[in-house]
Amino acid sequence: MLKIVKKTEATIKQKIAINIVGIFAALTAAALFLALSGFNPLQVYISMVEGALGSSYRISQTVIQAVPLIILSLGIAIAFRMKFWNIGAEGQILMGGFLGSYFAYNFSQLPKPALLLLMLAAGAVGGAVWALIPAWLKVKFHANESITTLMLNYVALKWIEYLSAGPWKDPAAFGYPRMPRFTENAILPNVFGVHIGWIIALVLVVVVYLFLNNTKKGFEIAILGESENTARYAGISIGKTVLLAVCLSGALCGLTGIIQASAVNNEMSSALANGIGYTAIITTWLSGLSAPVIVLVCGLFAILTQGASYIQTAFGIPSAAASVLQALILFFVLGSDFFTKYKFVWQKSEHQTKEGK
Repeated sequence: MLKIVKKTEATIKQKIAINIVGIFAALTAAALFLALSGFNPLQVYISMVEGALGSSYRISQTVIQAVPLIILSLGIAIAFRMKFWNIGAEGQILMGGFLGSYFAYNFSQLPKPALLLLMLAAGAVGGAVWALIPAWLKVKFHANESITTLMLNYVALKWIEYLSAGPWKDPAAFGYPRMPRFTENAILPNVFGVHIGWIIALVLVVVVYLFLNNTKKGFEIAILGESENTARYAGISIGKTVLLAVCLSGALCGLTGIIQASAVNNEMSSALANGIGYTAIITTWLSGLSAPVIVLVCGLFAILTQGASYIQTAFGIPSAAASVLQALILFFVLGSDFFTKYKFVWQKSEHQTKEGK
């Protein structure tokens, strides 16, 4: 019989080797798919890299793709470190964008630095408050956070759709349900051709790393993630720690929302999240919840995404085929993580053992 057995913790070298094998397997499977579809795999791969890094403009677009993934992954990592499965980043993005946009639409007369700081703070508060709801339900009623955070995504989406078609509807949109564009005062500035969000992301990487690895609260979050009983025995307040960690997680997701609304979309809309909250769950998991590794993983994922968009135009590859290509690569890379924790072993069945005797 073929059985799955948990193995001892893999070393860093073993994890790197397994991931490299997974990447080669992914490229091989994707190459086979491309060859069967009538394309030259090598040319497609080269074009993907060129599409993501082939010019200063393409690099800037790749960085723009990476920034929200990095900030979201940092936020999700805080909750995941505690084994609180925050699946609600989509809703937290929308609510962060909503609260930040409130100030963008109603306080545009403020000086630009003051308005932008107010918007960013409000975005973080919006995401934190939205994340606080499932956190409180978890602490008070032991509600399953995977379900509550997921359900709140749809509540947030419908709320934004209501605002788009009602109170915040742009009168100049010819009846189309959309919100007005931000004034120049409410748009984040560029630094080296990319909006300032990339600097915010890098600062947050350092802050989150230090928080999780060099502070008492970060230690308490890790202990709680390992064992609630151990945390209670150590005198850690379970409820307060859960609420704090999830609020921080939601705050970073909400901050992502207002950064995207201000710097990328230049307006608030129901398409603000557009699935990136779910993508960030993958990048968070692939990074092993490590802040520095999150930068690498999100950067590679942004290259993959931007490159896939480019080959659709360069080779006439349908968007569905490009999505299949991305899915194949993700499947193998994620699958390789399985072999860092488990292994297959052959074990004789009782019948075979008796026959052997």
